[in-house]
Amino acid sequence: MRRPQLAVPKASRLVVGAFVLVAIGFAQDFRSVKPETVGLSSERLERIGTAVQRSIDDKRIAGAVTLVVRRGQIAWLKAQGMEDREAGKAMRPDAIFRICSMTKPITSVAVMMLYEEGRFLLEDPVSKYLPEFKNPKVFVQPTTGEPYSIPATHEITIRDLLRHTAGFTYQWNPVLGLRYKNANVANGLLQYEGTIEDSVKRLAGVPLLFNPGDRWEYGLSVDVLGRLVEVISGKPLDQFLRERIFVPLGMKDTYFYLPNGKVDRLATVYTYYADKGLNRFPDTPITEGPFSYSADYPYRGPKKLFSGGGGLVSTAQDYMRFCQMMLDGGKARNIQLLSRKSVELMTHDQLGNISSDRSFGLGFGIDGIKAPLAELGSVGEYKWGGFYYTAFSIDPKEQMIVIFMGQLHPTGGLSLDRQVEALAYQAIIE
Repeated sequence: MRRPQLAVPKASRLVVGAFVLVAIGFAQDFRSVKPETVGLSSERLERIGTAVQRSIDDKRIAGAVTLVVRRGQIAWLKAQGMEDREAGKAMRPDAIFRICSMTKPITSVAVMMLYEEGRFLLEDPVSKYLPEFKNPKVFVQPTTGEPYSIPATHEITIRDLLRHTAGFTYQWNPVLGLRYKNANVANGLLQYEGTIEDSVKRLAGVPLLFNPGDRWEYGLSVDVLGRLVEVISGKPLDQFLRERIFVPLGMKDTYFYLPNGKVDRLATVYTYYADKGLNRFPDTPITEGPFSYSADYPYRGPKKLFSGGGGLVSTAQDYMRFCQMMLDGGKARNIQLLSRKSVELMTHDQLGNISSDRSFGLGFGIDGIKAPLAELGSVGEYKWGGFYYTAFSIDPKEQMIVIFMGQLHPTGGLSLDRQVEALAYQAIIE
């Protein structure tokens, strides 16, 4: 997408400057404190470091950054292991990670900001703004004979996109994955010659996996939302996120594509296979059927695709700022990015009878609503993770944020991310 070269009015420069000052002030609000001052045990938090180090010593992961925030203060922040094992570069707290699907909650917030401006309703068909999705069709695979498509019973709504009930999937899906690949639909984890507009229009030409609203399927919905943000706002997605979210929150290390001066802070991705052990991600993409993914897309290639569903890189402390804004009811210092009611809606189960066991809001998974908690946590805690082994959770009841940042795929079934979250909860003493 070509950006117009426009002169920036003085008033606009003043507004941007004010945002920067607020962002700096907001960033300074986060202090590292003795855990006991926020109701956590220092001794028990050390168990997080022990668990991470065990996985490093067992050569299951090269390194990680873990962070626990409670009551708005940093109680635990630790970098362990190696940022680049082969280069002998130690992991550091400000290492940059490919956060992949942890991009989705950020794009969902951007959508809700426009919703709060009265630009659309959640029940609006997305075709009202992206006409390529008018009259969608659903894929049918008969037991015998050639597959075909039939008209969908419903239009795709913006709510469907936010809660993953639109009928989209990913390239790894055995039914539609090859069709996505053949249509040149981007997955966000591989170099791509086109823009998000190009990819979304190609996606619109592939039949849906099911009728919109019928069931939950994790997929490319949020890439479509990224394009919706562009159309509604009149700005490229990277610019909108920068101006409306990253600068106000002080997220100075969050990008779709890294500046040259920050590439050396990008943590190396590793693979783990039981028969091969832990190894550096290869120089060429890994291909698994119709699905291919690379590790160098944040700094090498056309750099034109702004994948709202998976394209961002960030740090633990940057993402902490985003999480704290959500925990504070959409507010960052004296800037209200979202209303408290929007945060409530986003973190309230939106699936209802669509799923008997899964709870999902608008951009976030929610724990303990339809099924018992699987591990230590709180009912209503909301969270998500990323393809290259990153994860976060936000707990309004305990006023706590837990962030895990690794760079590993495949993981070989490693459960360290969930263990870190459980160990954060067992450290609560008041």
